[in-house]
Amino acid sequence: MNAKHQDFGHGITAIDSLFVRPRLAAIHLIEEKGQAAIIDTGTNYSLPYVLDVLNSKGLSTQDVAYVIVTHVHLDHAGAAGLMLQHFPYARLVVHPRGARHMIDPAKLVAGACAVYGEAAVRQTYGEIIPVAAESVIEAPDNFELDFNGRKLFFLDTPGHARHHFCIWDERSRSIFSGDTFGISYRELDVEGREFIFPTCTPVQFEPDAAHASIDRIMSLEPSQIYLTHYSRITQLARLAADLHRMLDQYEALGNPLRDIKENRHERLKAGVEEIMLDALRAHGCGLPLEEISRLMGMDFELNAQGIGVWLDKSL
Repeated sequence: MNAKHQDFGHGITAIDSLFVRPRLAAIHLIEEKGQAAIIDTGTNYSLPYVLDVLNSKGLSTQDVAYVIVTHVHLDHAGAAGLMLQHFPYARLVVHPRGARHMIDPAKLVAGACAVYGEAAVRQTYGEIIPVAAESVIEAPDNFELDFNGRKLFFLDTPGHARHHFCIWDERSRSIFSGDTFGISYRELDVEGREFIFPTCTPVQFEPDAAHASIDRIMSLEPSQIYLTHYSRITQLARLAADLHRMLDQYEALGNPLRDIKENRHERLKAGVEEIMLDALRAHGCGLPLEEISRLMGMDFELNAQGIGVWLDKSL
């Protein structure tokens, strides 16, 4: 299968889930004394890549102790049920607000279909398989997991979603942030400088909570953060400041449109795109507009949707 993966030390490996395109969504594997934990799952179609990397490291399906989902959006948790079928001793670790959606994913799938359309959801994610309730570990705020002697701590971090936690790996001083600390595509790196932007997809974007979650992450003084989109970033103080600034810009974009319905989504999308393109120019990104649109077009659309839902909920 020759899955594309990258090792970062401390037993941490990023596996390309090949969700939609290369280097869009990473699955992170942690090895500890012959056991494995998987953080975020990609889709059902990503499972062969995980199996390939496990095999390359001399690990079997029986060595996977935990499948951890930062939140239950399908690009992060869509393969959880299938993985638990393949990993006989694994348990699923999930935020308490998301557990019921892993046990009965019907509403989760319906929500995705409302955003993307039923045909696209089936084609992109496959069949979402329920997880048996007895296999689920709910991880509330400050939950501590002993992973074969390695301490993992779980932080409730809303802003992107209310069913979102981040994982603090004490051993490597790393945070696995899902979507809470934004998106940083490797194609947008410029001479080693990383670019970042918030992801505020529908339906639970809350800017005040997002600001607070970023500050909480940074209060731990992590050495690096592993994003699902896409993997390790290290220039954290600058990137945190960039996230705060863009969240403020999103609010400033949305607030004047709070009571406006006509063409609001189009105006939000154009505004999000302008904010992003201005930031990319300041970053020194030289990619042509067509390539930026290919990489970020869906983010422009979903962020505009998320801002719109936030505006409606805060009326």
